[in-house]
Amino acid sequence: MKQSRAEMLRDLIEQEIVTGAFAPGQRLDEVMLAERFGVSRTPVREALRQLAATELVEIKPHRGVFVRVIPIPEMLNMFEVMSELEGMCARLAARRRTEEQLRELDEARAECEATLATGDADEYYYANERFHSLLYAASGNPFLARMASSLQTRLKPFRRLQLRVPGRMGSSSDEHAAIVDAVRSGDAAEAERLAGSHVTVQGDRFSDFLAAVAMPLASA
Repeated sequence: MKQSRAEMLRDLIEQEIVTGAFAPGQRLDEVMLAERFGVSRTPVREALRQLAATELVEIKPHRGVFVRVIPIPEMLNMFEVMSELEGMCARLAARRRTEEQLRELDEARAECEATLATGDADEYYYANERFHSLLYAASGNPFLARMASSLQTRLKPFRRLQLRVPGRMGSSSDEHAAIVDAVRSGDAAEAERLAGSHVTVQGDRFSDFLAAVAMPLASA
């Protein structure tokens, strides 16, 4: 799917934030961003609005737009809810998916796997985003799909950071394959367990997550 200029800018600015180029609390000036990316201020303004919807930045009236400082407990709370939503989507998908939806889900899984050869975390990130969106749609519950997509949007920058943890892309791809197998076989309980675990941040994954979050802060 072709992105609009504002969407491309949103992803570029998001990338700058999560990699530490723009530090927590930093003011994001529209003129500076327009010059940095060689565009007019209109798509910059729209990109910042989209980022504000994910709460990665905060728009303060009469003051400007600032990179938001998001406390670790808040992020973990969001991941906890995301785990439940992902699990529910997978459980319903195992019961309701169509053959066409299964084919598309497996194609998205294969696309994720194919990106491992390049080791490009951003390439994997976009393929991964498509996989999860298709899983939500396969639940057959449009309201649930919208809820999951909304929270996925808010967690995008942190899920992007997770993929920079060594070995995470490979394990994520393996988990996708297991989820697809459970959905294909109609094992709703197993699909729910696997999908929920896929986005859970606990144990060693919690430590890795904290390390990934700390990297941009240390370089700011």
